[in-house]
Amino acid sequence: MRCPYCGSLESQVKDSRPGEDGSVIRRRRVCPDCGGRFTTFERVQLRELTVVKRSGRRIPFEREKLLRSVEVALRKRPVDPERIERMVNGIVRQLESMGEGEITSQMIGELVMEGLKGLDDVAYVRFASVYRNFREAKDFGELIDELSADETPPRAPPRRNPTDS
Repeated sequence: MRCPYCGSLESQVKDSRPGEDGSVIRRRRVCPDCGGRFTTFERVQLRELTVVKRSGRRIPFEREKLLRSVEVALRKRPVDPERIERMVNGIVRQLESMGEGEITSQMIGELVMEGLKGLDDVAYVRFASVYRNFREAKDFGELIDELSADETPPRAPPRRNPTDS
């Protein structure tokens, strides 16, 4: 692993331990040349994924880019970072297990919107406004109406007759 401080190609692992959810291994490393200490994370990758953009351009899938876009939508929202990490891991697992080497950016966008809908309504609207390229305020209103229609009020438990026992 290349040292981020001096660029040396050698580094030594000083400590390894599993991450919080067990899907990643955290490694503490030290550079023998400059003495710099840094952390790396190792995760399983089932297959190489390529994203097909709307323009037809193909680029390698980057988990970090997905995480950044989700974090932007969730900026200043009260959502636990662990829940964000679980959502992103779930999306990546879904994409890898689809059996396709190429996935469309639309597919990724839909999976992110589905995940954000369950995490935070405000983040969902933020992401949708960029993803769906909103042009007018009424676009927000339509999405919020759609979101409200999806939320059904909780049903009251059936009343029990006091004589039923």
